[in-house]
Amino acid sequence: MANYAENRKARFDYEILEKYEAGIELLGTEVKSVRGGRMSLDGSFVIIRGGEAFLINANIPPYQIKNAPKDYDPLRNRKLLLTTKELTELVKNEKTNLTIVPISVYNKGRKIKVNIALVKGKKKTDKRESIKKRETDIEIRREFKR
Repeated sequence: MANYAENRKARFDYEILEKYEAGIELLGTEVKSVRGGRMSLDGSFVIIRGGEAFLINANIPPYQIKNAPKDYDPLRNRKLLLTTKELTELVKNEKTNLTIVPISVYNKGRKIKVNIALVKGKKKTDKRESIKKRETDIEIRREFKR
């Protein structure tokens, strides 16, 4: 299982409450670009409209710039494939001021999957605590090496 893209900032900015696995609808050239590791999830999020989930602001540049269609938009909305049960859970939780963000993009067999999460925003003090925890973990690892 290869990991193509990861949203590291989401783990820092949000508290992850629940994770879901979704398929993603891509064009052929987008699949090649993603498998080449050229996808970016920075600033992307998921919305639910009309009973369907869409990935917004995920940047997938064209695989070959010269052969790309002239009207190709790398930031276009992409449909996510979820079960109706998962969609109803997400709609219910989205109304309680929780956000849905993509965490990572990876392959499962020949399919490309997106790991999305229902998240709650962290406050500034929570972010400081996570920074302190990370720094103490680094110091502990250094001491064990010696």
